[in-house]
Amino acid sequence: MRHILTGFGFGPIQAGLFIKEAFESGRFDRLVVAEVDRALVNAVRRNKNSYTVNVAGDSDTKQVRIGPVELKDPSDAQDLSELRQSLALSTEVVTALPSVQDYDRGSPTVAEMIAAGLQSNQVDGTYLYAAENDNRAAEELERCVQVYARPGGRPVRYLNTVIGKMSRVVDDPDEIRALDLAPITPDLPRALLVEEFNHILVTQAVLPGFAPGLALFQAKEDLLPFEEAKLYGHNAVHALMAYLGHLRGYERLTELAGDDTLMSLAENAFLHESGAALRRKYAHLDDPLFTEEGFRAYAEDLLRRMTNPFLADRVARVVRHPLRKLQPKDRFFGTMALALDQDIEPTNISLGAVAALQYLLAQDTGGEIPSALRWHPRTSLEPDRLKSLLQWVWSGETSRHSAAFLSHLQQAWSGLEKLLL
Repeated sequence: MRHILTGFGFGPIQAGLFIKEAFESGRFDRLVVAEVDRALVNAVRRNKNSYTVNVAGDSDTKQVRIGPVELKDPSDAQDLSELRQSLALSTEVVTALPSVQDYDRGSPTVAEMIAAGLQSNQVDGTYLYAAENDNRAAEELERCVQVYARPGGRPVRYLNTVIGKMSRVVDDPDEIRALDLAPITPDLPRALLVEEFNHILVTQAVLPGFAPGLALFQAKEDLLPFEEAKLYGHNAVHALMAYLGHLRGYERLTELAGDDTLMSLAENAFLHESGAALRRKYAHLDDPLFTEEGFRAYAEDLLRRMTNPFLADRVARVVRHPLRKLQPKDRFFGTMALALDQDIEPTNISLGAVAALQYLLAQDTGGEIPSALRWHPRTSLEPDRLKSLLQWVWSGETSRHSAAFLSHLQQAWSGLEKLLL
């Protein structure tokens, strides 16, 4: 069986993972991507429908040229027509958009285009991979597509993904030169930088008589435990390191590798807080990840990769959007709640939450946070003001662990001052 892949969004996950792996597999006749950035579309076309991605390994960075790939701008009538034709023949469709909210934005919407393509019976089936950072992305994509769907069409499966591959777009010319990166195309001053890691998990799915072209992913019957391991392990510790690193004046995560205090703190948070809680919660799965040995290997591998000098991730990039990361079910308070549910004290994760709150206060130069909720990071913490600030951050949402959160944050606030001395 030959395959066609159609993607939505040409960021580093699409270009540096899905398209790259499809290209290198040799199983795909066409690689097509819908992209609204016209400058990017035109640059790839001028480069004979090819682009370059930089792959950071443990000892160097390699440049991989990929093509041909067809970039289509849905706002262009001819491109839209060709995009619809490719969707009608696609065995794999990949959404790699900034948010699941983008499924139903624009005209035509992503969901509308996919629904129209799935009406065709010209292929035996289609796998739809939802690569947005949301543990219900596939369900949301299916819901949006069904709004436009008509009876009939080919069999399909919507697959969630757990993507632990770190990646970024580098658009600073000085950084591109300093890291010796190849730009996406010779005349486009942006570079795609992804790590070599390719252990990607997807929802287990079967379509009779259908074999997907992308065969490197590991299927799991239930992805939720592994999604939680990524959010409350990988993402939580990544953010903790970045916010604490910011307070200590680091510019890149690789600098933290030489800071024994912060690396020890991150390891303890990973292994003895989020890791211990996840292992207790999911011990019944009998999966290697949720064993002491398996999770230690997972954590140690990630700590090494996070500080990889060839990936050279910027602290400023990781600490962006603190308000989102401080939501009650996100990486800090979600991890703290997980730990408390398993009778584990989230002492180190609390330090990350406090550092993120301090960053939020420091970055609020526009006065979005009400003045009554603000205080100088170096002053003593007032419990009532902290409680009111959390209510504002959470838009009034509450947690059954609110009292425990406040207690841990107060302790962490004092501990953070000593950590920064």
